[in-house]
Amino acid sequence: MKHEIKTWLYDILQSIEEIESYYSEKPKRFEDFLSDKKTQRAIERNLEIIGEALNRILKADPEFQIENAQKIVGARNRIIHGYDSISHEVIWSIVINHLPNLHSEVSQLIEK
Repeated sequence: MKHEIKTWLYDILQSIEEIESYYSEKPKRFEDFLSDKKTQRAIERNLEIIGEALNRILKADPEFQIENAQKIVGARNRIIHGYDSISHEVIWSIVINHLPNLHSEVSQLIEK
């Protein structure tokens, strides 16, 4: 694996772990997310980093396999360019339903 790709994978992993750290001492509850603008923005920023890192990986190696890669990059683009059209529910769904799988997948790729 190219060094730059491994670096971007570490960026993805670090962003996921940072998002997870926001809930290390409390349960993940949508109501808490809705009421905490700082956490919303921090999660959005980390999702931007994840999407950008994945976009760079795909440009460097178009055959690189990460599940839902295009959807992740698309979510990043919507957060950045269509910030007013992405809902809190979509962001929360990514955090709850997709980041755990991405964390596992990226961790396995780094270990190879």
